[in-house]
Amino acid sequence: MRTEQEMYQLILEYAWKDPKIRGVILNGSRANPTAKLDRFRDFDIVYLVTDVTPYKQGDISPAFGELLVMQRTDEMELFNDHYPHLAVYLMQFTDGNRIDLTIARVEDYHSYCYDDRLSIVLLDKDGFLPQLPSPDESTHGIQRPNPRVFEECRNEFWWTAPYVSKGIWRGQLLYAQQFLENCTRKMLRLMLSWQVGTEHGFPVYAGKAGDGLEKYLPPKTWEHYLSTYSPCQKDALFEALFSACELFTQTSKKTAQALGYTLEDRWDETVPQFMKETQAEVVALPQDESWEGEFTRQIQAYQGRKEQTS
Repeated sequence: MRTEQEMYQLILEYAWKDPKIRGVILNGSRANPTAKLDRFRDFDIVYLVTDVTPYKQGDISPAFGELLVMQRTDEMELFNDHYPHLAVYLMQFTDGNRIDLTIARVEDYHSYCYDDRLSIVLLDKDGFLPQLPSPDESTHGIQRPNPRVFEECRNEFWWTAPYVSKGIWRGQLLYAQQFLENCTRKMLRLMLSWQVGTEHGFPVYAGKAGDGLEKYLPPKTWEHYLSTYSPCQKDALFEALFSACELFTQTSKKTAQALGYTLEDRWDETVPQFMKETQAEVVALPQDESWEGEFTRQIQAYQGRKEQTS
């Protein structure tokens, strides 16, 4: 595997030799002074160029090493991505290194310097790039919520939780798993982050997928959070869902008190009861007769009335 020094040398030598490249910026975890050092970190690089067209139409990836796989996400029909003023090379190399290379116009430098405080100028051939402050995580932190945002988080959690249980009761376990992970869990993780903020100060840096919370939460709370992950099985999903509900209830009450907010609802009582009892009763009901025939008759009657009046 090529060393970090070898990779930076390769990236900068290419930029020096190409007259169209006028500046190079490093973003992401390698610009983060507090990030844990490991060999898996990507090289998030921005080349600022006088003309993007050659990089969109051509392929410069062979200059950086033997590829395992590459994506060009500036033009992807699969996801309907079309960025006329960018070329993006996401390159995974066979030796384990990875470069996420964005090639942008010189005049668009502002967002790559200021939108992300994890930014370091590596090369500036013309002196056009600003003097950046020392990189930090401030643009990635979770801030203290105002009362409305706090309430909306609670509402989103308790609104989406019955989707999970409905999927389980129906036997649509993949549907249930998707809602648990993509909707309900996001709100649980956010509430846990706010709790950390009340105890350790805002902003909170939860890390990707919340793995940064482990160092702040008590071991018992962290283990409780891990119990909300589940294999795609009926009983296991129910257990994970209600474990998430219990943890969200505990965390939201504690966090509300610390923030000075009042909980006006009883969702933490009524929604779990609904998922356990009411939905179970619905499942036990006999199947309704199909309305398909009546539906067809209603359409035909409507069309007949429409023809008579036309």
